[in-house]
Amino acid sequence: MIRLSAFADEISQNPQEQLDVLESHGIRHIEFRAIHASNVLDLSDDQHDAFVALLRSRGFGLSAIGSPIGKIRITEDMDNHLQRFGRALELARLYDTPRIRIFSFYIPPGHDPASHRAEVIARMRELTARAADRGVILLLENEKGTYGDTASRVQDVLRSVDSPALACAFDPANYVEVGQPVDEAWWLLRPRVRHFHVKDYDPRKRQHVPAGAGDGQIPSLLKDAERAGYEGFAVLEPHLAIADLAHGFSGPQRFADAARALKRILDRDAIAYA
Repeated sequence: MIRLSAFADEISQNPQEQLDVLESHGIRHIEFRAIHASNVLDLSDDQHDAFVALLRSRGFGLSAIGSPIGKIRITEDMDNHLQRFGRALELARLYDTPRIRIFSFYIPPGHDPASHRAEVIARMRELTARAADRGVILLLENEKGTYGDTASRVQDVLRSVDSPALACAFDPANYVEVGQPVDEAWWLLRPRVRHFHVKDYDPRKRQHVPAGAGDGQIPSLLKDAERAGYEGFAVLEPHLAIADLAHGFSGPQRFADAARALKRILDRDAIAYA
């Protein structure tokens, strides 16, 4: 069975409004990226304690910590980033989720990604080893401009690190944006996919669209995932109003469009979800 989740900051920065809207759509999990206009890693202990209490009082859980780890240039110093990663590991324990979303470092414009491969792999091994020590699984998302913006390089990272503590978070829209054939990416990475981002993209309009309205092949991917016994999360990240390197936003009304589109796909193909 597929479990539904969402980047709730796509709805609002107000945590109460986030939960109200998600509850109205029957979604009980959050990919925690931000509240109160602050990234998850930048919130105070008091803010986290208050959010934990709110989530528990409303019966919500987290699908993952939606961290920005790996969203720096590969040429930037890693020491401070490792401290932030330590914070992400602490939060995974606090929120009782064994999953943290990460990225594979931005490649400077004009550089050949291959010239930075050794450093990317070394950093990913370090992050994964620290996660494994804490019983946490890292979910590597393909992201435009990072080393892993194509499926072959995502596969390279996964194979090179070779750890059950590193898996794939599959984002079809991000592949469409870089010209990577989505079906090719899916079959290459399918054995390592443990997380699925529901985000679609229309390259002709150059904008994000609800699931099924773009070239992300989301209906066929979800159908194949269900046939293969996928039991992870399908996480709404629609980006229907704003989409930039730092965040995406849809607002309550456009988020409702995205949620309805996803459920239509699941219902039409009789894919069980909760």
